[in-house]
Amino acid sequence: MNESLQDKRDVRAQWSFDTRPILGRFHLWLEDVDVHWVRGKPAKEFTYQLSFMDGRTERLLAMTAAVTALGTKLFGRFGAGATLDKAGLNQVKKDADAISAYAMSESLWYLSRQLPENHAIMVCLGEGLMPKAGETPEMGANPQLGFGRVYARPEVARWLDQHVVRLLNDPEYGWDMFYRDLQASGITVWGAAIDTLENTSRFAKGCIDGPMTVLHLFNQPVHIARPYEGYIGTMLLPREVVRVAADHAILVSVRTPRALVMKAIQLTYPGIKPHHVHVWTLGGKSRLPRIGNLWKQWQDLGAHIVEEGWTLPTGLKAFTESGTYAPTYAVRAWQDTAGETHLFFIDGYAASAEAVQAASLAPVLGLDASLAVFTSKFKLPYEREQDIMPLDPDGPEFAAKLADVIGEPVNAATRDDYRRMIMEGRSAGIDLTKRTLTADDFFQERKWEVLALTGYMGPDPYSGIEGVEELAPGVYRSTVRLASARGDKRIAFTLRLMETFDQSRLVFSPLLNRFLAGENYETRPVKISDSGRIRNELQTLCAEALEFYDADHIRVHFDKIPPEVISLEHQKKLLEVLRWYKSRHPIWFSWLEIAEARVPA
Repeated sequence: MNESLQDKRDVRAQWSFDTRPILGRFHLWLEDVDVHWVRGKPAKEFTYQLSFMDGRTERLLAMTAAVTALGTKLFGRFGAGATLDKAGLNQVKKDADAISAYAMSESLWYLSRQLPENHAIMVCLGEGLMPKAGETPEMGANPQLGFGRVYARPEVARWLDQHVVRLLNDPEYGWDMFYRDLQASGITVWGAAIDTLENTSRFAKGCIDGPMTVLHLFNQPVHIARPYEGYIGTMLLPREVVRVAADHAILVSVRTPRALVMKAIQLTYPGIKPHHVHVWTLGGKSRLPRIGNLWKQWQDLGAHIVEEGWTLPTGLKAFTESGTYAPTYAVRAWQDTAGETHLFFIDGYAASAEAVQAASLAPVLGLDASLAVFTSKFKLPYEREQDIMPLDPDGPEFAAKLADVIGEPVNAATRDDYRRMIMEGRSAGIDLTKRTLTADDFFQERKWEVLALTGYMGPDPYSGIEGVEELAPGVYRSTVRLASARGDKRIAFTLRLMETFDQSRLVFSPLLNRFLAGENYETRPVKISDSGRIRNELQTLCAEALEFYDADHIRVHFDKIPPEVISLEHQKKLLEVLRWYKSRHPIWFSWLEIAEARVPA
């Protein structure tokens, strides 16, 4: 008993020591750590790493996910949008995304000071760039960590920032040249795909289950050359189904007729009943034009389309209005109490960041993931959608081929709109020449590794993992899952706020959000770190309005900030704040310029 107690103290002490940069930044005290292995051979703590990085970096990343989940749940206005109209709900969503993006960004910044001197973390894919409000564009994009955000020691970050700016602005400087220069530099870049708050709408409405933060870190950058968010058709099945299908000359992919997929499933699990094949897809009326035919195919085959509220093997209820990543952990076959075989798998589509995250998680879990790039429109059924993005937008027959796919003549505006979406995908570096993609297609070197981290703000129906729980006043448990090819473990941190609740809210809140909410920036003591914080926050808050015309300067275009993203009233305040910092501290804010074409009157 004494030895066990001593081991526990040792574990807590080492975790506290290794993660102290993040704990100190957010004024938290680590009271306890509980590690549980889900998969893999359990190893004594600190004797075995799950990934390509050292143990301390893994622990810092785990704390990043835990702190992001905790801070968002406590200070992201959880449930505040439940009774509000669409505009009010959208503002709650933006506030929650701002808190989550800020907590993760600050954690990654402090983590980066512990990286090896020639290493950097680069965000390649971020969820939230695309304006979405029930699949309509009127609400504007949410705060997010997107393409090009670099976390590294200053010299490395400066070099990488310069090359990212060139990648964005120089049409002659493409991905291949960027990657060549990266290899020649001797700098190791770990790519990241991030969704700091998945299921934002559920969070804002106060749904207790589902909200989470997801961070995938790769041992190389993701093959993405500029900010991109779109939709991707996805199918995730146990790898055994694809293997058995191949043995019977059946090619299973996201394009395969579902009758053949059902045949492959029945060959893999002899005797499985069609209604025991549980197909998880996104649901709701807004998805009917795109995947209504997919639902009908499966229903005609006798399969069960997972509906809102269906009881999962964990005993919790499924939801289908959002959240395409978490169900990946539930893809498997199992037997019920009567000995009957069931299969749960994913079909349909997802946003690009979630699709790449799920596809990169798939091999870790023994799954096969097949992808097909879709457009951002919801007018065509999926079987036509998957044939648009591979079209050649510069070909002389583009309009005719597009009309064939759509099934009707297209006018110039429609033609140009689809050409724009295809060109955006191409310029981002996505291989649209292939009819289907796998996770390998998103990496320059097809041999890659991933560490998948998930921080749970509420209970997860698909794995049964608990969310953030209050154990006592100011004391919370935040649970994180780490998964890689080498193992899968769950870590529960017990964290105590070292400040009052109201003071902790300020610790977790972006400076600009605090100023927009009314805090007096003119009497607050200014530190040189404010410059970096505000630069960072602008990239999160209104990335679409920023012009990186060289590595050392950012020009803010207020005429490119939609009022749905930042209200006109808040834009006026933001302009006032930026001008005050620029005039009072011109050296610290030499990087900042304000485009005068149109500023809020």
